[in-house]
Amino acid sequence: MSGHTVASLVAQADVRGGLELDRQARTRMVASRATLTAAALRQPVYGLTRGFGPLVGWPASPDTSSQGMRLVDHLTTGQGDPLPVRVTRLMIWLRLRSMALGLSGAEPQAWDALARQWNAGFVPVVPEDGSLSASGDLVPLAHAAQAAAGRGSAWVLEGGTWTTHPSSDVLRTLDVPPVEWEARTALSFVNGTAAGLARTMVNHLELDALCMAVVRITARIAVLLGMSPEPFSVTVARARGHAGHARAATMLRSEIEDDGSWREKARPLQEPYSIRCTPQVVGAVLDQLRLQETVLVTEATGCTDNPIVHGDGVVHGGNFHAAPVSMVSEQYVSCVHQVAYLAERQLAQLLDPGFNGGMPPMLAWRPGENSGLAGVQIAATSLLGAIRQNAYPASCTTVPSNLGNQDHTPLALNSANAVSSMLDRAWLIVGSLSHAVAQLTHHLDAPVPEGMWRELSVSIPPLTVDRPLSAEIRDVTARVRHHANSASASAPHGAA
Repeated sequence: MSGHTVASLVAQADVRGGLELDRQARTRMVASRATLTAAALRQPVYGLTRGFGPLVGWPASPDTSSQGMRLVDHLTTGQGDPLPVRVTRLMIWLRLRSMALGLSGAEPQAWDALARQWNAGFVPVVPEDGSLSASGDLVPLAHAAQAAAGRGSAWVLEGGTWTTHPSSDVLRTLDVPPVEWEARTALSFVNGTAAGLARTMVNHLELDALCMAVVRITARIAVLLGMSPEPFSVTVARARGHAGHARAATMLRSEIEDDGSWREKARPLQEPYSIRCTPQVVGAVLDQLRLQETVLVTEATGCTDNPIVHGDGVVHGGNFHAAPVSMVSEQYVSCVHQVAYLAERQLAQLLDPGFNGGMPPMLAWRPGENSGLAGVQIAATSLLGAIRQNAYPASCTTVPSNLGNQDHTPLALNSANAVSSMLDRAWLIVGSLSHAVAQLTHHLDAPVPEGMWRELSVSIPPLTVDRPLSAEIRDVTARVRHHANSASASAPHGAA
């Protein structure tokens, strides 16, 4: 067990500066480099004395510097929207961490140059599409390598907005030199699974926060409508025994002050599943987060490279294949859908007079003259449909490539990108539900607790007359997302 969590690793990468080789790591890298150099004189070494990919049967250029840049050049083919800045910073941090293990034979000087850029806040622009995640995330990491060499694009934060500039200009402004990529170090950098891994780690944190948000909203609905908290009891959780169920139920109870005064005797004996089974559904997702965290932490702290230096030689293998990361994302696809589905159903219930305590349909103040949250529900249902469209496993869409060399590919980054898109839509559904809860509060003229609900009550006026709500839903979503991520970051997480 490493003692790390996804949250602790991401937190380290979120802090600017302080990244350097300690004496032991530098000694490992120097020794590994010497072993690689000696081994290349007596045995073929992929990417150093031999070509790349299916061209391994041909000799490499004796000029290792030109060989390194040709590797980076031919892989700079990515497309699509850029990866988020946070993901890109984490991706580079993960590669530096892996290379420092001393199993890759990378040049310590190049590591130092890359770390100096990272410490200065340098962020390459990296497109999200183009990786098979089989020989590592070659294409996105090549874009990062190009930028580090002063030949690509980089982000600059100007007036609170990230803008792109030629990386040579950004490096000059930061007063840090470009990285010179020789063949082995370039291959070590682009070979890793860090792009898909970084995005999956950030998705992991967002999914945990999404769970916390839905738990908090469920508790608020229970209080507003006077529901029995019995389904959230310790008794029910202990009878089944799942840790995630127990955690979700505990969070629910912590949001409810149960002196019995707010309970409504007219409520049905058993509420709909979308309310009553929230601890079971959210708990199952929390259990998946806990189980998959061990995979992510292992991947983040291990060597995802090929070949690796071992003993007095070089061993060729396939540690760059991102199947573990891909399978985590495919679990998270199901998890995001379950939470989004739960929230969408809760929204439907809140708008139904048969559930919402006899409030008007669609929570409209004057039904017929006004339509209330009818449009909000239509959009939320559409968002759930879009989430389901993204739910097909990326690893089931693969085809052989690279002259058959990469004949089994996991598409881990594609899967992580899909999960990220699903999460954005799930948050909008949760924001729509939160808006409905705020409107229900106005209808009931109910007391509003401090914190997030007070903030929402103030920022969302009663919908006494229909008004455009798209911008309002986005604002609510951002507020709820911020509160949930803050709560998730401060919550205890078990070490893997």
